[in-house]
Amino acid sequence: MASTALDSSTAVAVTVSPALWLIPGLPLLGAALLLLLGRRGDKWGHLLGCAAALASFCVAAWQFAAMVGRDAADRTAGQTLFTWVSVGDLHVDLGLHLDQLSMVFVLLVTGVGLLIHVYSIGYMAADPARRKFFAYLNLFLAAMLLLVLADNFLVLYLGWEGVGLVSYLLIGFWQHKPSAATAAKKAFLVNRVGDIGLAVAMMLMVTQLGTLDFDGVFAAVADGVEGSGAGGAAVSSGLVTALGLLLLLGACAKSAQVPLQSWLGDAMEGPTPVSALIHAATMVTAGVYLITRANPIFDAAPAARTAVIVVGAVTLLFGAVIGCAKDDIKKVLAASTMSQVGYMVMAAGFGPAGYALAIMHLLTHGFFKAGLFLGAGSVMHGMDDQVDMRRYGALRAVMPVTFVTFGLGYLAIIGVPPFSGFYSKEGIISAAFDVGAGAGGGAGAGGYLLGSVALLGAGLTAFYMTRVMILTFFGERRWDAGTHPHESPVSMTAPMVVVAVGSVLSGALLAMGGRLEDWLAPVVGDHHAEHVVPVWLVTAASLVVVAAGIAIAVRLYSRADIPATAPAGVSALTRAARRDLYADAVNERALMRPGQGLVAATAVVDRRVVTGAAGGVAGAIGLLSAQTRLLQSGLTRSYALYMLIGAALIIAAMVSGGAL
Repeated sequence: MASTALDSSTAVAVTVSPALWLIPGLPLLGAALLLLLGRRGDKWGHLLGCAAALASFCVAAWQFAAMVGRDAADRTAGQTLFTWVSVGDLHVDLGLHLDQLSMVFVLLVTGVGLLIHVYSIGYMAADPARRKFFAYLNLFLAAMLLLVLADNFLVLYLGWEGVGLVSYLLIGFWQHKPSAATAAKKAFLVNRVGDIGLAVAMMLMVTQLGTLDFDGVFAAVADGVEGSGAGGAAVSSGLVTALGLLLLLGACAKSAQVPLQSWLGDAMEGPTPVSALIHAATMVTAGVYLITRANPIFDAAPAARTAVIVVGAVTLLFGAVIGCAKDDIKKVLAASTMSQVGYMVMAAGFGPAGYALAIMHLLTHGFFKAGLFLGAGSVMHGMDDQVDMRRYGALRAVMPVTFVTFGLGYLAIIGVPPFSGFYSKEGIISAAFDVGAGAGGGAGAGGYLLGSVALLGAGLTAFYMTRVMILTFFGERRWDAGTHPHESPVSMTAPMVVVAVGSVLSGALLAMGGRLEDWLAPVVGDHHAEHVVPVWLVTAASLVVVAAGIAIAVRLYSRADIPATAPAGVSALTRAARRDLYADAVNERALMRPGQGLVAATAVVDRRVVTGAAGGVAGAIGLLSAQTRLLQSGLTRSYALYMLIGAALIIAAMVSGGAL
C-alpha cells in the first residue's frame, strides 16, 4: 500500500512505497541463504541465486509500471527504513529514493544481472564452488542496487563500498591462480584511493553544509550560488569545486578512468560472467551515476565540470589505443569498456546538455557490452578457455549463435546505424562540438578539439573491434591441436540472444522523440540545444572514420599468415599499448616506490626513536622497581621503622603548615 507525501525541500510529491526495500533486499537475502546454507545448497544454489535476481527484477518492473502510471510530477517514490545516524544536529536515515534516474539503473542492473545469472548456470556448471559464486553475484546486485537507490550520500557510500568488496571476491574467485589473487587485490586498493575522495567529500558536507541528504546538499549548494548556504552561512565556490573534484576522484576509480584505470584490465582474471557484470551493468557505471546524481554540484562548479570533460576525453583515447594492441579477447573488451565509459564521463561533463546522452550511452553499452563479454565467454567455453585471439579463427562455422550475437554487439559498439550505439555515440560526438560555442554561434576551439577526439575514438573502436571479429570468426583455423570448438549450451546462448536484441533496438527506442531525455528531465534538467555543427555532417564524418577503421583492420588482418605469437618488431606506440601505456610503471614510480620509501623511513624512526625512547623508559622503570623491591625485606621490625618514619614526616608537615 503506497501513500503520497510532500517533500518540503523540493516541493515534489513523493510516493511512500513500502516495497522498495525488496529490490536490493531480495538478492541480499539470496546471498545470505547461499552463504549460510553451505554445501547443503550446492546442488540447487544456482537456482536460488537466479530466483533472487528474477524476483528483484520483477519488483523493479512493478515499480516502473507504477511510476509510469503516475503523473510526471509525481514519479518519485521513497522509503525510510530506520534512523541510521543521529549525532547532534546530524540525522541520517537508511532511506531509499526511486526517481527517473535511479529507475533506469535499477532496470539495467536487475535485467542484465538476471541474464548474467542465467548465463552463469552453464558457464560455471563444472565449478565445485558454483553456489558461492552465485552468492557473490547476488551480493553484488544488492550492493549496486543500494548504491543507486540511496537517498543520501552515506547510504550511497555503503553500497559503494559493498560493490568494491564484492568485486574483490569475484575478481579473485579463482584465488588458486596467483594472477587472479593479485588482480583482486589491485582492484581493491585502487578503488580505495577513489573512495578516499568520496569519504572526504562527505566530511566536507557534514562540516560545511550540515547534511548528507541529496536534497539538503543540493539545496545548500544552490543557495550558496545565490549567496547563502545552510544556516545562512556562505557556501563558497571553492567549496563547491572541491566537492566536485572529490566526487570525480571517486568516480575515476569505480569507472576506471585515468589516472585510476589500471585495475580494469587485470580484473579479467575473474570468471567471464564477472567481467560482463562489472563492465556492462554495475561497477563501472557507478562513477557515471555519481556524477549525474550530483549534477547540481557540477553545474555550480565549472572548473570541476571541465575536469570531468578532460578525464573522459583522455580516457576515451587511452582505452581505445590499448584495445588496438591486445591479443587477449577479454582484455580488448576491457580496454573498450574504459574507452566507452570515457565517452559517458565526457558527456556528463557537458552539464545539462550531456547528462541524458551519458545515460543513454550507458544503457546501450549495457546491452552490447554484455553481449560482447558473454560472446567472448562462449568462445572461451568452446576453445578450452583459450583467450589468445591469434589461436582462434574461422569460428563462425562451428559457433553460429555466438557469431551472430557477438556480431550484432560489434555493429552496435562501432556505431553502425541503426544499431544502438549509433544513436548514443553520435549524440555525444555532436554535443562535443557544441562545447565552447563561439559568440557567433559556431563551435569554439574547445568544441572542435573534443569533437575530433570523439571522432578519433570512434575510428579506433571500429579498428580494434573489427580486428577482434576477423581474428576470432574469420580467416584460417589456428586452433591448438586437440581443441574441438563447439557451440555453448542454451543456458548460455539464450541470454546472449536477449542482449543482442537490446543491442539492435535499445538505441532507437531510447532516442525516439527524445524519449529518454524527457524521462530524465525532472532529475537532470531539460535541455534541447541547437547544434552548432549540423547533425548530418557529424554523422557523415563519424561514418567515414568508422569505415576507415574497418578498412584498415581488414587490410591488416585478412590474410592467412597471422603469426601465432605477437611479433616483437613493432612500433613504440604498439609496445606501449601492449603494456597499457605504462600505467603500472607510472603508478609504481609515482606511488609504490615513494610509499615503500616512506615505510622504510618510518621503520627507522620507529626502531631508533620510538623503540629507543620506549626502551629507555622501560629500563628506568625496571631500575626503579629493582631498587624499590629491596625495601620489601619481610622483616616486621623494618616495616615498623617505615611506619614510624612515615608518621614523623606527616606530623612534621602538619606542624610546618600550621595545621596543629
